[in-house]
Amino acid sequence: MVITIDGIKCQAHKGEYILDIAKRNNIHIPTLCHSDALPGQGNCRLCIVEVIEKGRKKVVTSCIFPVTGEIEVVTNSEKIRGIRKTLIRLLSARAPKNEYIDKLRQEYNIPPETRFKTDDNENCILCGLCVRACEEMGIYAISTVNRGITKKVSTPFDEASDVCIGCGVCAYVCPTSAIKVLDEGGKRHLWNKTFELMKCVKCGEYITTREHFEYIRKKIAAEGTEIIEPLCDKCKKKTLGENMAQTYK
Repeated sequence: MVITIDGIKCQAHKGEYILDIAKRNNIHIPTLCHSDALPGQGNCRLCIVEVIEKGRKKVVTSCIFPVTGEIEVVTNSEKIRGIRKTLIRLLSARAPKNEYIDKLRQEYNIPPETRFKTDDNENCILCGLCVRACEEMGIYAISTVNRGITKKVSTPFDEASDVCIGCGVCAYVCPTSAIKVLDEGGKRHLWNKTFELMKCVKCGEYITTREHFEYIRKKIAAEGTEIIEPLCDKCKKKTLGENMAQTYK
């Protein structure tokens, strides 16, 4: 089927999300909690757009709205920009000094927040992407706790989690870099827990935590695949290239 986004005709498949169609056609829709690896989060609502279907208009969240028929989509109307401004203002009140949020605030000509009491050290916008990533890994080390203005992402009772493997995937997916991973002296510090870092067996570069490596190795072994060696990305590519060269020699 064909849908129209900002006046551009775009090919679409039934059930495909508007955001994916827009990205494929190089049409920009701002996002925060969207990750290609973890699609469908839909919490920040920054990717809202206006859909016109059979003469009726409605505002939808483009990352979770599936296309079922021929529609017209407007990504940056006056109404949409007004709603986005309100969303960004609330996010700015939550994380006023965050670099990414501040950039959005300036892009939409929103003055610094003065109405609400703010915390200059806060960077988390509570999108929940980190919690979902941890759950998708099968770890369940962090979750959202408390309610209202005290709501936050944390380990149980803010203590070092027994199940956390220090993989850092929570920090990797965080859109506002709110989760800090500190690697120093062969140790990783994350969520009030300290992990030993493993070295690549070939070049000696630190790669990941021992808990993370053992977790992956067990997963791979359970699938009947050959046990892996701890290698950095660079040495993995080099080893793969050497193996291929030997194969076709």
